[in-house]
Amino acid sequence: MRIDFAGGWTDVPAFTDREHGVVVNAAITFSVHVDFLMGDRRIRLHAEDIDEHVTIPSAGFIAYDGTLDLHKAALNMLPVTGGIEVLSRSDAPSGSGLGASGSLDVALLAGLARCREEEFEPADLAELGFQLETQELGLLGGKQDQYAAALGGFHEFTFRGNEVRTRRLEVTAEAAADLANHLVLAHTGHSHFSSQTHERVWQAFANGDSGVTQALHSIRDVAASVADTLEAGDWPRLATLVTENWRQQQRLDATIATPRSHEIEAAAMRAGAWGLKATGAGAGGCMAVFGPPADRTAIADAVRQAGATVLDVGFAPGGVAADEMSDGAGVT
Repeated sequence: MRIDFAGGWTDVPAFTDREHGVVVNAAITFSVHVDFLMGDRRIRLHAEDIDEHVTIPSAGFIAYDGTLDLHKAALNMLPVTGGIEVLSRSDAPSGSGLGASGSLDVALLAGLARCREEEFEPADLAELGFQLETQELGLLGGKQDQYAAALGGFHEFTFRGNEVRTRRLEVTAEAAADLANHLVLAHTGHSHFSSQTHERVWQAFANGDSGVTQALHSIRDVAASVADTLEAGDWPRLATLVTENWRQQQRLDATIATPRSHEIEAAAMRAGAWGLKATGAGAGGCMAVFGPPADRTAIADAVRQAGATVLDVGFAPGGVAADEMSDGAGVT
C-alpha cells in the first residue's frame, strides 16, 4: 500500500486528459496478500479480512454484483483454465485510504499471470490494474495506487493523458527509517468511501468551477515541490507541504474533511505536530501526521484520545512480489 504525500486527485483521467498531474507517494510496509490454489473444479473467492466469500460454478457465471468484484474482474481479464481458489487479506483496516484496492488489483493480476505462466513488467501490471477498475468495472479513480503497489519505494509520478512518467526518488534506507520516526499514522475509525465525493469533484471540474480548478492546480504545484524535499530529507518542510496539500484538498468538496479528522488534526497540532494530511481522497480513512521524534509519543497519545487508532508502519522499498509453491502461488 502507500502513503501519498501530495498530488492525489491530479492522477485521475478527468484531469490528466486535459492537463498534466503530479503525485509523490511511497510504498509502506502494509500489504495486500493473495493466495492462488489451482485444481479446484469451481471458482472460490475469499476476502478473509472482510469475511466475504463467493463460489462460482465456472467463469461463464461470473457476474458483478458488489461482492468481490475486483477478484471477479481480475479473473475476467486474465482467465485461467479450470477452477481456482483465491484468498485475499489486507494488513490495513477496511477503508483506510492507503490504496488497498489498487494493491489488490496488482496482486490479483500478478498472481493470475503466474498461474497462466505469464509475466508482466511492474508498470504493465499497474496499467492493467487501473484498467481493471476503470474499464472493466467502470469505477472512478486515478493511477497512483496501482503504480505504488507495483513499483514500491518512493516515487514522483507525472500523468499526462495515457502516459505515465515515473521517477524513483533517491531516499536511502536510513532516510526512510528516519522519516518513519517522524510519522504517526492515525486511522480515524471511519471507512474511506470516495465514489460520491469523486463524482461531485469531477462534475464541478467539468463545469469549470474555478475554486475546484484552482485547488487542483495548487495540489499539483505542491507535489512538484515534495519530491526534492524528500530527497533532501527536510522533514519540517515536508510537513509544511503536506499540510498545504491538505488545505487545498479540502477546497475540493465539503465531505473530504470530517468532524473526526478535524478533532484528530487539532489534537495532533496541540501535541507538537508539524503538519498532516488525510491519505487518499479523504472523507475518512487515515491521517499521516508529521512531527519531531521527541514528540511522537505525545502526538500518538493525543490522536488516540481524539478517537484514532495509531498504526505501526514503515516504508517499503520493494513492489509486488510473487512466490510459487507446490500447492499454489502467493502474491504480496
